[in-house]
Amino acid sequence: MGVDLVDITAKRAALTPHVIAFEDALTGRTLTYAQIDDRASRAAALLADRGVKRGDRVAILCRNRIEFFEIMFACAKLGAILVPLNWRAPAAELAPILDDCTPALLVFGAEDAETARALNYDGLALDPPPFTGEVRTPAKAGGGEGETPSNAGAAPPQSASLNAPPQAGEHYEYLLSTATPLRTETRWNGDDTWFLCYTSGTTGKPKAVIQTYQMSAVNAFHVTQAFGLRAGDRTLNFLPLFHTAGIQLVTMPTLIAGGTVTVMPGFDEERAFALMPTLDVFFAVPAVYQQLALHPDFDRADFSRIRTWGCGGAPLPDVLVERYAAKGVRVCNGYGMTETGPTAFIAAPEDALTKIGSVGKPQMLLDVRIVDGLGRDVAEGETGEIWMRGAGLTPGYWNRPEETAKAFTADGWLRSGDVGRRDGDGCYYVAGRIKDMYISGGENVYPAEIENLLARHPAVLEAAIVGVPDEKWGEVGHAFVQLRPEAPSVSAAELIQFCRARLAGYKTPRHVTFVADFPRTAAGKIKKHELAPPAPSPSR
Repeated sequence: MGVDLVDITAKRAALTPHVIAFEDALTGRTLTYAQIDDRASRAAALLADRGVKRGDRVAILCRNRIEFFEIMFACAKLGAILVPLNWRAPAAELAPILDDCTPALLVFGAEDAETARALNYDGLALDPPPFTGEVRTPAKAGGGEGETPSNAGAAPPQSASLNAPPQAGEHYEYLLSTATPLRTETRWNGDDTWFLCYTSGTTGKPKAVIQTYQMSAVNAFHVTQAFGLRAGDRTLNFLPLFHTAGIQLVTMPTLIAGGTVTVMPGFDEERAFALMPTLDVFFAVPAVYQQLALHPDFDRADFSRIRTWGCGGAPLPDVLVERYAAKGVRVCNGYGMTETGPTAFIAAPEDALTKIGSVGKPQMLLDVRIVDGLGRDVAEGETGEIWMRGAGLTPGYWNRPEETAKAFTADGWLRSGDVGRRDGDGCYYVAGRIKDMYISGGENVYPAEIENLLARHPAVLEAAIVGVPDEKWGEVGHAFVQLRPEAPSVSAAELIQFCRARLAGYKTPRHVTFVADFPRTAAGKIKKHELAPPAPSPSR
């Protein structure tokens, strides 16, 4: 039996009804905890009126907005399962995901109405979008698992057709205002699925990581412990909501604690700088920290109120840690996975500068091992695969029993696929993905070490290293490098020499390709499998 959650909005409405729960960064609109509970209860009634039942999936395709969380809490009140969709993906990429999770309803925002229309599912518009064209009944509508959709064989109401022209009041806000709040059970079973996170991944086909109520409870506990989160704290929500970090770092813990979340549709450094003096906790991925550091307002920005700074998704380069430290900011690196809820490790502020590169220690409800290829614990300081076990881990992947079996050992340890080591003080370091490691001249090479070094070159903004075949050494490193804006000219030979002077020969990359930008996952990780060396010039 899992650790249950109480109905978060109902409990907060009882405890702190007049405290601001959400603020819209663009309009200044605010909602108290009493208001958000009322709206989520009305949304639950609205979903139920559309035929959504316990266990049904509700897909949502929208940018960061308060209504996303209203639908998320509405699903919890109904026992339905939310499926956030990647708005960056075209309909062709989203269609297989919908086929996999078979949602009963697709909720969408105006910015993504065209994509939603192309997906051809029963839909609910968050905004009154300007649809045009002929009226057509959606080709399909999913029901509960193994069930025939409740509206099968019947023409859906015109407002449910994504291809129908909108009628007055046939959108979320109007329908919400006319709905009677649905009151449901006040406890949410910890073992039940709350939402599905389809991982974009750095390789391969996306799969849905099951996220339970217990995972949210454990994550909130870990974040509160590590960040000292408390009632009244303010944070900023801008990381994509189709990724676990957008929901859980640190929005959900802040709402459970009774704080205020300011929601931005996406990251905007100008608005972020303006909001910094009002924030207590700030969490971002390295790409955001880089973007802020490059901004001309960085040196004069007021960061004095922010008590806690966190970073995840990928290691924060040492040079960026030092850049923020010069402003009195200690950015604490963390490590986790969608499968871990996600918070697993967070560095303590006192270690942020003395142990640069460390992701800290495992959080309270997590056990960790570093093992070799045979599953045996390695000695302190040696590298191996990170294995994790605890109450905050996913039970597995949606509709993928074989993938679930491969990810976990028989006694419940999650095989992370990441290489790490532990120092004498119990702090951990992540060297990167096992599949990213390559062997050059019989020696293991971990790209993260070389990438971190290249980031120290004054002309380099970011680098990614991949192993490529080599007749003599088996594999050698190929560096893909993004230069800083207005950086002085630098050649591939100069960067190779920069590495050779600071690294063992087998670690020094043999090839360099300059790129304008990198393909990335929602968490800001570089998709290395999409990096390809330039084709050789044709012989003459």
